[in-house]
Amino acid sequence: MGSCCSSISMAALLILVHFATLLNSSLAVRELLGVQTNTEFIRTSCGTTTDPGLCMTTFSGYASKIQASPKLLASTALSVTLSTTRSNSTVIVKLSKSQGLKPKEIASIRDCLEELKDSTWVSAALTDEDTCMDSFSGKDINGNLKTTVRRQIVKVAHLTSIALAFVNRYAAHP
Repeated sequence: MGSCCSSISMAALLILVHFATLLNSSLAVRELLGVQTNTEFIRTSCGTTTDPGLCMTTFSGYASKIQASPKLLASTALSVTLSTTRSNSTVIVKLSKSQGLKPKEIASIRDCLEELKDSTWVSAALTDEDTCMDSFSGKDINGNLKTTVRRQIVKVAHLTSIALAFVNRYAAHP
């Protein structure tokens, strides 16, 4: 009887291990599908924006947080845009302290910094970025300075536009 019971116990243990393995792999598949679904939500949402590439690059890392929630997507977009605006403002402040800047270049940088302060007011921010770049027109502005500032401003403008699209979409379909 001891050999029979141990054989049954061993068989039961093997069956239990087999079911546990199936359960674990099923959970792994569901988790993988959830990540793919979340990423697909981001991809679909980004596809309707003015800069789908930047959008996907920026927000795909937040897919598990956002899941398929338009509200979380809009909130995350605003948060990321604000954070990017702050860090880009820091870059521009450092540029303003560069040696050898012309008075017009310093004035243009100050204009951009003023406009970036308004970037938290999302709908006004798109106009503000244009105003900032207008101050850099003309031949008397260093090309490298103009390019560096433009790169910072364009990214903020694009993220602002994306955030505004997500907020508007959420407002229309809460």
